[in-house]
Amino acid sequence: MPIIKTLSKAAKAEKEKFTIPKSVQDAIPIQRIWSDGIFQVGSRFSKTFSFTDINYQIASKEDKTAMFLDYSELLNALDSGASAKITINNRKVNKEEFEKSLLLPMREDGLDHYRKEYNEMLLSKVTGTNNSVVQDRYITITVAKRNIDEARTYFSRVGTDLITHLSQLSSIGRELDIGTRLQIFRDFFKGNEPAAFAFDLKEHMKKGHSFKDWLCPDSMEFQKDHFRLNDRWGRVLYLQDYASYIKDSMIAELCDMDRSLMLSIDILAVPTDEAVREIQNKLLGVETNAANWQRKQNAANNFSAVLPYDMEQQRKETKEMLEDLTSRDQRMMFGLVTLVHLADTKEQLDSDTETLLTTARKHLCQMSVLRWQQKDGLDTVLPYGLRKIQALRTLTTESTAVLIPFRAQEILQNGGIYYGQNAVSKNMIVADRRKLLNGNSFRLGVSGSGKSFSAKEEIVSIALSTNDDILILDPESEFGFLVEALGGEVIRVSASSDTHLNAMDMDKAYGDERNPLIEKSEFILSLFEQLVGAGNVSAKEKSILDRCTYDVYREYVANNYEGEAPTLKDLYHSLLKQPEPEARGLALSSELFITGSLNTFAQRTNVDTKARIIAYDIRELGEQLMPIGMLVTLDAIFNRVIQNWKKGKTTWVFADEFYLLFRYEYSADFFYKLWKRIRKYNGLVTGLTQNVEELLRSDTARLMLANSEFLILLNQSATDRDELAGLLHISENQLSYITNVAAGCGLIRCAGNIVPFENSFPRNTRLYQLMTTKPDEVLRGV
Repeated sequence: MPIIKTLSKAAKAEKEKFTIPKSVQDAIPIQRIWSDGIFQVGSRFSKTFSFTDINYQIASKEDKTAMFLDYSELLNALDSGASAKITINNRKVNKEEFEKSLLLPMREDGLDHYRKEYNEMLLSKVTGTNNSVVQDRYITITVAKRNIDEARTYFSRVGTDLITHLSQLSSIGRELDIGTRLQIFRDFFKGNEPAAFAFDLKEHMKKGHSFKDWLCPDSMEFQKDHFRLNDRWGRVLYLQDYASYIKDSMIAELCDMDRSLMLSIDILAVPTDEAVREIQNKLLGVETNAANWQRKQNAANNFSAVLPYDMEQQRKETKEMLEDLTSRDQRMMFGLVTLVHLADTKEQLDSDTETLLTTARKHLCQMSVLRWQQKDGLDTVLPYGLRKIQALRTLTTESTAVLIPFRAQEILQNGGIYYGQNAVSKNMIVADRRKLLNGNSFRLGVSGSGKSFSAKEEIVSIALSTNDDILILDPESEFGFLVEALGGEVIRVSASSDTHLNAMDMDKAYGDERNPLIEKSEFILSLFEQLVGAGNVSAKEKSILDRCTYDVYREYVANNYEGEAPTLKDLYHSLLKQPEPEARGLALSSELFITGSLNTFAQRTNVDTKARIIAYDIRELGEQLMPIGMLVTLDAIFNRVIQNWKKGKTTWVFADEFYLLFRYEYSADFFYKLWKRIRKYNGLVTGLTQNVEELLRSDTARLMLANSEFLILLNQSATDRDELAGLLHISENQLSYITNVAAGCGLIRCAGNIVPFENSFPRNTRLYQLMTTKPDEVLRGV
């Protein structure tokens, strides 16, 4: 059988003159590098793209099929003039740096005992899980071109196509520049040894240093079936025998080790016309053999002889292959799977090798150790863009796609907050809402599912790790003890409380970049609409209110907002002085809330409204006082956000029992506008509710939910699950993570990625007792 032209062409391009390396630098097979990340390896050029994982493992059967077909499309789009290498890199994380980025530093502000507890909890999550390993994914394209300009043009075109196909899979692809690409090799060769300085190509060129000095190990030693990098041991394996049926989980299982490990799948695509011609020739040969065999049987008068099984099978498989290529949009590909793993001792290396061989055997495949080819194997598996192992297997697009490099999405953002552990991989989920398009969030779940606890955990993390302000709207008095323990202020607002908030409070930072007095006048109009009834304030009455507002603030504004702000009582007396009968009518309408028994907002403020953490406890406001109370409280919250924005400070707003706010037109409208605008003011808002169905009756709330980039979905009732599945496109398989699950378990939706999580907090801590809402566990007055 003639050798396929593509294969012989590739073998010719890859063939290099062997020279014995005289140093570790010589053992690195990179000839030249360019600042945009292109390498020259041998006579060819290579470029690497990284891509993110997707939630393949927990997807439903239909979604898995769709992902599989999209991945097949990506493979079909690979250029037959180039070779591709898909690499999964289990990279060891520097534990000290990881902990440094995650743990809260002490501040000596009286809250360090809480920081120690929180840090102990974080360390317990790091130990004994896969958090010491991060999985990166790369695709390296290698092509033979005459010069760098041709190669650059080629990679620009191919890269755009590749990133587009990856985005169809919901995977984010990006080009690697020279520093990021060389860092992959440094991490592999030098392990957790921190870099003294970041790689700077210009600086290296200026000093006349080789880039290889920055990344290569001190020593490399190759033996028959293993090698050594400094004091670590390594071994390269390759997939020798493929099963006739391979499960799509095999690659994920091979990489599911808490070790430094790299697995590469080399793919060489064959042009369809060449592949069809080759299979047709093969089929012709099979049919000729069958005809010759039949002729021999006939000559022996054996007319009833049945074609031998192996010959029949060969005919059937060749026809199937031809059918795949001509009718089923399949391409012929050559594939090679290689794997390198590292260990600290030879014993550990041998044990890990046996584990990998057993995993392959479980899938009826045979992994083998490369004998006397460890150096060639290492050059093949690392993402240089080389292939020095001649063990290619003929595959179709679908059989190549079965080696799918996806498993489960991870959320690990630098400088973020810990939200739990990935239920699939057990890795930490660390997200920074400030990096999202909008950091707005909902926490949804039935009573007892852990909503308040999750919000309190986030509040604790923000309070202990940042200088951001935290404002909480608390209709159920659930946050008071925690806020007081963190040194914040609890403002308990009710008719019978001795706590007072002056509805007329205003400073020069009041309002949104406009004249503060104009903004306050609008607020007073809204206030009287709540008292008299929406739409019942006439144009004449509005004019009177505006006139009186300016009258009572005249002296305060003249004193540059210094001294004490006027109160609603001052406004009431100003109304009584007006000659119009409508003014007296307005005064009479508001009497109950100004001079009557519900006058809690008509007196001077007697609490610290400038505290860093404030909980507005509105549990005992009552039906009569609720509309005006909500108005004053929300006005105070919004203006605090504006003031902080002007100071360059971030504000976090938490609203518990969010569905209650949609019973009142003003508060529903306020939060709808806040959801849209708060990002502009350097703020983030979070809504918590158990009554999801009631919340979703409001079209406004549905829009807010759909436009929130960060959602925590805990245990849901059956009706709520159906509603959320339709609104957020959650698959049946993903829904199982919010169906009859324990408290603190569910789904996190971060920037469109849905990840199952579980979260537990040590019970024998003061923080737990402050955060829990279980009556028998709540620690009072800590």
